[in-house]
This record gives sequence, C-alpha cells and structure tokens, in this order.
Amino acid sequence: MKIKPIIGLALATTLIISCGKTNEKVAEDITEVVAEVKKEVATDFDYAVEQFADIKVLRYQIHGFDALTLKEQKLVYYLTQAGLAGRDIMWDQNYRHNLTIRKALENVYANYTGDKTTDNWNNFEEYLKRVWFSNGIHHHYSNAKLTPAFDQAYLETLLTATSTELKGDALAVIFNDKDAKKVNLSKGVDNVAASAVNFYGPNVTNADVESFYGKMISPNKKQPLSYGLNSQLVKENGVLKERIYKSGGLYGAAIDQIIGWLEKAQGVAENEAQGTALGLLIKYYQTGDLQTWDDYNVAWTAATEGNIDYINSFIEVYNDPLGYRGSYENVVQIKDFDMSKKMSVVSENAQWFEDNSPLMDEHKKKNVVGVTYKVVNVAGEAGDASPSTPIGVNLPNANWIRTEVGSKSVSLGNIIGAYANAGGSGRLKEFVHDEEELLLEEEYGQLADKLHTALHEVIGHASGQINPGVGETRETLKNYASTLEEGRADLVGLYYLYDTKLQDLGLVKDWEKVGKTAYDGYIRNGLMAQLVRLNLGDEIEEAHMRNRQWVAGWAYEKGQADNVIEKVTRDGKTYFNINDYKKLHDIFGQLLRETQRIKSEGDFAAVEALVEGYGVKVDQAIHKEVLDRNAQFKDAPYSGFVNPVIVPTTNDAGEITGFTIEQPKTFTEQMLSYAKNYSFLPAVN
Repeated sequence: MKIKPIIGLALATTLIISCGKTNEKVAEDITEVVAEVKKEVATDFDYAVEQFADIKVLRYQIHGFDALTLKEQKLVYYLTQAGLAGRDIMWDQNYRHNLTIRKALENVYANYTGDKTTDNWNNFEEYLKRVWFSNGIHHHYSNAKLTPAFDQAYLETLLTATSTELKGDALAVIFNDKDAKKVNLSKGVDNVAASAVNFYGPNVTNADVESFYGKMISPNKKQPLSYGLNSQLVKENGVLKERIYKSGGLYGAAIDQIIGWLEKAQGVAENEAQGTALGLLIKYYQTGDLQTWDDYNVAWTAATEGNIDYINSFIEVYNDPLGYRGSYENVVQIKDFDMSKKMSVVSENAQWFEDNSPLMDEHKKKNVVGVTYKVVNVAGEAGDASPSTPIGVNLPNANWIRTEVGSKSVSLGNIIGAYANAGGSGRLKEFVHDEEELLLEEEYGQLADKLHTALHEVIGHASGQINPGVGETRETLKNYASTLEEGRADLVGLYYLYDTKLQDLGLVKDWEKVGKTAYDGYIRNGLMAQLVRLNLGDEIEEAHMRNRQWVAGWAYEKGQADNVIEKVTRDGKTYFNINDYKKLHDIFGQLLRETQRIKSEGDFAAVEALVEGYGVKVDQAIHKEVLDRNAQFKDAPYSGFVNPVIVPTTNDAGEITGFTIEQPKTFTEQMLSYAKNYSFLPAVN
C-alpha cells in the first residue's frame, strides 16, 4: 500500500523522545530538523529537468550513498539493476499494445531525419514523452487514454520515412475510441471487460474472475494465499487459464534477468536475514508459487537490520479493477538512520493509537505487532514506482501477515525533499480561504503533511481487523477495496492529527495549530485543489483521488447542520472554511468507525454507496472554476523523476572497485537509455 503525493505537498519531520529529552526540547529539535531540510532544499542542486503537457520531471539525490561500504554499494547497484531488468513487464501489464507502440515510436524518434521544426513533430515528441512517463498510452493517474495532437496520416509518414512497422490495432488504437480507460471502476459496467489493463484476456469478464477464484481454497484458511497476484487470466477455447509470471512462464525473459541480479545481491547481503529473504524472492520468481511469496514476505518483514532495503515484485493491485493482480514495482532504499530514529516514536506507540481509536471494540487489534517505520533515501526506482513515485509505502499487503508478523512502513525522504524544493506557493495562495489559513500552512504545513504520512502508513494500514469468516477485501469490496483502504488509513491520520497526544509525545509544539493546518489542507484539496488534475467533465477514477473526495465530501455534508465546514463565495470565487475543528474531528472519527465496519464486515452495499455517493461525481461548476483559477499557474499538476545512474568502476580484472553517480541531463536521454539496455521482452507476450 502506498501514499501518493498531493497538491501542495510539504515536508515535515518528527522526533523520538526516548532519549530522556523533555517534550519541549524534542519539539525544539523538530523545528531544527525542519530548518535543516529547508536549508538543504535551498542548495544549488538543479532539481528541475523539464516540463511538458501536465507533467513536470525532476531529479533527486541519493543521500548517504558515499557513506556506504563498497559491499553495501554493490548491493544497492545490484538491486537497482534487478529493478530495471523488469521495466518492460510494467509496460505490458498496463496494456497489450504498449510495447509494440513504444518500440515503434522510439525507432521513429531515433531515426527520423526530416523536418523537426514543425508543430506536428513537436506534438509527436510531446506524445512520446507522455507515453514514456505513463509507462504506456494511458495517463498514469487519470487512466484515460492519451490523445495525440497529430493525426494518423502524419504518424504514418514518420513510420514510412524510418522504415518502422506499426499497423493494425496497435496503430489504430492510438487514434480511435477503443480501450479508452486503462482501469474502469465505474458502477454498472463490467469492470474487467471495460478496462484496457492487460491483466485479463480481451474476452474475460467480472463473472469469470469471481467464478475462477471463488473455487480456490487456501490450504490454511487463516493464511489465505494471494490468488491471482502474479498471473494473467485468459480464456482459451472457452476455458479460463492463468499465465503465471515466472522463469519459463509469462515475462520469463525479463524475470530471468531479474533473478540474475538478485543472485548477485544475495551474494553481498548485509546479514543472514536479508540473504534468506532474497533467496526466497529468487525462488518465487523461479516457481511463481504463492506460498513461497508469503514465506518471502514473512522473511522480508522480519529482516529489519541493515542499511539497505528494497521493494521488488508484483505488489500493488490498484491497476486491477477487481484488486487481484499486482503491478511490477521496484524501489531500492538506503536507510536514513537519524531521521528513522526520530520518526520511530509513531511506531512505538502503535498500540496506544489502536486502543484509543473510535473503532468498535470488536474491530480493534488487541496486539499490534511488528510495525516498523523508517525514513529512507531512494537509490533507484522502476516499474509502477517510476517515473511517478509514491512518497510513502506500507507493506506487505496480506492482512494475515500484517496481523501475525507486522509490516514495514517507509517515507521516501529524498523524494519528499525534491517535491518540496520544486513546489510553488502561488496555487496555495489562490485556494486558501484567508490569511490565517495561509499563515498556518506556511508555518506548519510541512510538519502536518509529514505526520499525516506517518500516521497513514504506520498506524492507518496496520489498524483494525476483519471479522472471523469474512473474506479478503478484494473479494468482499471488489472494485472499491483500494479506495476504501486508502481512505480508512487517511482517516486514522486525520483523527489523530487533531489530538493532544501528538504534543504529549513531543512530536509537535502546538498540536492544535498543526491539526488545524492538516484539516484545512485536506478539505481544501479533497473538495477543490485536486480537481486541477482532471479534464472538465471527467469523473474521478484514481483510488487516492476518490478517497480524498469521499472523505472530504462526507465530512462536509455531515457537518452542514452545525455549519462545521462553510462554503464561502467571495469575488466570484469559492472557498471552504472550517468553522469548528473539534466537531470536524468527531466527524472524521465517525467516518473512520464506519469505514472500518465496512471492511471488517465486508459490506459491499455500504462501500458502494459511500464511494459512488461522494467520491466519483464531480461538481462541474466547481470544477470549471478550479480549472479557470488554476490556468494562471505554469506549474504542472503532476511530477515524476528521472533516476540517478549508478555507474560501476572496475579494475583490469573486471572487478568493481567503486561507483560514480551521474544525473541524466534530459528525460529523453534516460528513456532511450532504458530502451537500449533493459528491453528484455518481445513486443507481444
């Protein structure tokens, strides 16, 4: 489970208080750390790469790499290479024609010698960059198919001029209305059949999926296997069949490359626990066995020592309309020891947060175990994590492992820092209600956002339990499972952000101002600011955007009788002003209680009513106004990253003696390099 950046992201920092410091002293230290972050942001490192369409491409630095031993640096390098080796898997998972289209467009770009000063060529370049950024021809966030600003006739002239083959459906789909949504979560449609994502064959339906997996029974019902996680479900001669992602199976050519790099990584593992986990991951890739996947996750969760960690494999299920299949993902992490220590106060108090939550007693965990939280510096990303990256991750996703073994939560510190550096304040000033709200955001916004991320990942995803006999949420809540879980975790964070406990723990100097700032920002974003990411007339499809709107919209409606949140119109502009933060805190608690009940009881009718009633439809008048007000800002609403390139240096014997880190000059440079060095799959798989 991961948390994505939102409009107006700010960085903040927390500190541990177990060193004998007074709460006042700890809060002073927090202020000093935030000041250090701001100081670092002010350095002359060039974070900006370029901007096109609705995308801003940034760079990040690998903090801490030079302090690692050569063996540790090798581990980082091998894990990064393993991630990149699977890059093409994500492209093919996203859409069956993606690799065919990408390879053709890249060949045109590399070999066209005609006029490159025309609007058509500029539009072609922009379209290619958008495809690169989205890992395919569907927008990375909205899921809508990208629309080129050139026609088919022009593309055909480029194909002819460069002797490039692109024909049939793969050519036509760029310009027609087919496969319009990568993931279609709309009510009243067959979500599988209506989604272009390549997790299912073209003739597979919702009913097929539910029937196929409904017959599967895990050997241990208390430890259900993640059926469907690492396969494509197709129908051959009317018979449903899984194509397993493994060596010798679907995506085998790329997986063999991943295995080779993971074996090198295992050879330089920092400790036995880490090496054991890597060995199980290798075995999983070799066999595709889901019991091995669970064994790996148990071992990986328990492997908490060392400077290096990683996320690798088929993990997040947001791209599956029914929540079964995992997208390929890789994140390589270097632990920030100082910041991780300062953040650990949250995980150390996980049981207190659970015990004092507004959940029904039967839905609370009696023993919250194994929740670890670290701040890390990213060393490389691939697949579903690149170029668009999360800012926080909590894994593993299996509920029984989280309950019995625990979970790992991380904040991607250098990514958050890069986002903070690249942001601007103009959009914030446009949408805040008044000067007080602006001053609170400027003073406490970074801290509030950082604490919300921590509470969301560490406490939110780890909280609550499913009632005995109730199935996994992907089975009970179906296409609403992901947005319900993200909203539930958000609500845990929101509930505790306006609580004196944060000050008691020394996390803040003024809990009330931090809480007000967090509430202002969430309502502002959920009801207005995030709409800059949608085209006028669009409904909300993405799970995180949906959850922010249904949380904010439900709270707004429930508080109308007491005017808790007031809709204000001034000079023709709309604002939302919170009049009673305490009552809003209570409303968030009521919604948290209800969302946990829905999850615990598997109440599909209730989650459907909640999401469809508050999270999907967009007020068109508000949306048009938001887009008009936002038009003055040149800053793109979406950001992502190129990855620093870790380059080994070798001696005459070919042995690695060290590494240098190079920053890509352009987005195009990195994408063409990846195409040249990490294209291990055929166009059709």
